Amino acid sequence: MLLGTWNLENLYRPGTPFGPKDKAAYEAKLSSLAATVRALDPSLLGVQEVGDPAALEDLAGLLDGTWHTAVSRHADDRGIRVGFLSRLEPEVLADEEAFPARLLPVQKDDAGARVAAAGRGLFAVRIVSRAMAVDAAVCHLKSKLLSYPGGRFTPRDEGERARVGAYALFRRTAEATTLRALADRLLAGDGRSRDVVVLGDLNDEVAAATTQLLLGPPGSELGTPGHATPDRGDAARLWNVAPLIPPERRCSRVTSGRRELIDHVLLSHRLLRRVTAGGTAGTGLPDASGAPELPSVGADPGDRKGAAGSDHAPVWVRFQP
Repeated sequence: MLLGTWNLENLYRPGTPFGPKDKAAYEAKLSSLAATVRALDPSLLGVQEVGDPAALEDLAGLLDGTWHTAVSRHADDRGIRVGFLSRLEPEVLADEEAFPARLLPVQKDDAGARVAAAGRGLFAVRIVSRAMAVDAAVCHLKSKLLSYPGGRFTPRDEGERARVGAYALFRRTAEATTLRALADRLLAGDGRSRDVVVLGDLNDEVAAATTQLLLGPPGSELGTPGHATPDRGDAARLWNVAPLIPPERRCSRVTSGRRELIDHVLLSHRLLRRVTAGGTAGTGLPDASGAPELPSVGADPGDRKGAAGSDHAPVWVRFQP
């Protein structure tokens, strides 16, 4: 079984402000995305930036065999949301956006407006095969790419850049906390007996504080001395599979020429014990044809409007049932 996560980058049908300009550009994008999905051949793929649920169905229609789609009803201001592509029929477990109890609203702009919900929904499903049942949550946390009042992508001064960066960090931290609360419910008190995976574009790297707080109790991460020693914290922990990815391919996006891993797969204790491999795009797979070189993106996401494929690479993990 292979599970993964992939930001599909502005998956809209033609005729929208953020999607491809015409049918030919749309078909080129779908064809490129489908080639990568075929190379991965996942049982379940968490996806981000689904601007039109019908476009995700169009993508599924280009794949071999029977595929199911499920999407969150909670979209951001551009209409993008998270969802799943699955060979197994998913059962929806949660679709939510509100911050958990006791987490107060956070500031989002200079005017002092506050938000009490994630910008995009946090969505969870269950898939069941003959060998195992997996509960999976997918997310797309607040972006590090900053936008300013009036649709600007350039600040008036460095003070504005710092403030807007702080607002984005406030929101990403609150969203990560909300995601961790959802993961706690899926773990149901013991990840040693439940198969749980958290998938998504976390918009930050492995060592970032927002990524780290999703892990739960510290001290047992992959590659640390405590990893092989069972303890009570294993019931609540999630493990990031990033250390399983070959170092030279530990990248899911390139920003201004800098390689970074901002898309992640986190596993419960029982699932971690079944892992056989992890990677990005086509690495480690029999067919790597779906692994083109990633483009380098800048501060203005509009520069890639209508581009084929995606500016992210999928991140995946394979299990032995």
